[in-house]
Amino acid sequence: MGACLALCSLASCASCLCGSAPCLLCGCCPSSQNSTITRLVFSFFLLLGTLVSVIMILPGMETQLRKIPGFCQGGSTIPGFENQVNCDVILGYKSVYRMCFAMTCFFFLFSVIMIRVRSSKDPRAAIQNGFWFFKFLILIGITVGAFFIPDGTFNTVWFYFGVVGSFIFILIQLILLIDFAHSWNKVWVGNAEDGDNKCWFAGLLSFTVLNYALAFTAVVLFYVYYTQPDGCTEHKVFISLNLIFCVIISIVSVLPKIQEAQPHSGLLQASLISLYTMYITWSAMTNNPNRNCNPSLLSLVSNISTTEPSADGTPGQMQWWDAQSIVGLVIFLFCTLYASIRSSSNSQVNKLMQTEEGGGSGGEGVVGEDGILRAMDDEEERVSYSYFVFHVHLCLASLYIMMTLTNWYQPDTTTQAMESSMPAVWVKMSSSWLGLGLYLWTLTAPLIFPDRDFN
Repeated sequence: MGACLALCSLASCASCLCGSAPCLLCGCCPSSQNSTITRLVFSFFLLLGTLVSVIMILPGMETQLRKIPGFCQGGSTIPGFENQVNCDVILGYKSVYRMCFAMTCFFFLFSVIMIRVRSSKDPRAAIQNGFWFFKFLILIGITVGAFFIPDGTFNTVWFYFGVVGSFIFILIQLILLIDFAHSWNKVWVGNAEDGDNKCWFAGLLSFTVLNYALAFTAVVLFYVYYTQPDGCTEHKVFISLNLIFCVIISIVSVLPKIQEAQPHSGLLQASLISLYTMYITWSAMTNNPNRNCNPSLLSLVSNISTTEPSADGTPGQMQWWDAQSIVGLVIFLFCTLYASIRSSSNSQVNKLMQTEEGGGSGGEGVVGEDGILRAMDDEEERVSYSYFVFHVHLCLASLYIMMTLTNWYQPDTTTQAMESSMPAVWVKMSSSWLGLGLYLWTLTAPLIFPDRDFN
């Protein structure tokens, strides 16, 4: 009897894995929509790959694996048995490059398949919203194949792919943060006006002051720890320019003309963008190969050595984890989750991200013929988000994760080490300037083109 129940349960799970997304999560959130659950499951695939990459790059993991008899080449051996596994490839930065290469290929494949899907009536929509077991098998297959790619120039070429993709993804993160700040400000101001409760205004003011305080504190710390009285000229220029730009966007956001054209713009958005800009500035400076300008503060606290050239010219041990990488992962997780569940009323952001305005209002679950409560199909008439753009976003996110986990260090194929590089510094700084320009454009565009509808 127990075996029969187990078989029935297994069959039910198998049908869910091969079926649609609502079947997977309807028990937890039966009022959710098909489009939201699908995005969450794809994001889970990305986070699962990120977790595997983190495990592969953990300090000491290679040492522990080499202790397993008969596993790693050059490790403990078993008499009469030859060690077959090259642990240099399955661990360290090489493993991260290959894992993220597999995820990038996986999401790129689906982005190509999902071009111009208009509604859930399109046969390709069933592929987007179902067959999760087979998708998982495809991802595993691509991952296994990626680890058979010979070293050669793969690491160097894929590094530059990662730099370009991460540059674009940083801008996407900024767009999502702008959208989040707009939505946050609009909801809290609306609550304050509808309920005549000044606590909402006090909350907005508190968070605005907190963001600016953190940004100003960051500027002071940058000047103290990342500059020298007689050197580090690039850092002084980076910090000063971004400080000036943040002051400019803050002033512009509260100008009477801007407020008249966009009543919901204000200092909350500007403060959040300023804080994010300071993070990007910090992240860029930590990639400077000049250690006099890049002290790596976390290594002083945790006693972890960083990549320092030794006396014989051999690179030292690289510090895989530092503070900016951890902060970068936290921001990445927030933006990925927000992109999966967002339903913005900001028309400019919706046009850029190819999502429906005001979509995702939530509805009641639908009871199927089998009596199971399923999520609502909200895409029978038209999709609530562009499948193609969503997968491109995840594709770029995979590249960003690769660069974040490896600290944006450039592979050195001759020494099997990783080195900081100035191109990574300039890519991050350029993205911060372009992001500030993009935010300034969202503020001034209605004034420059008064005949166009920006509401």
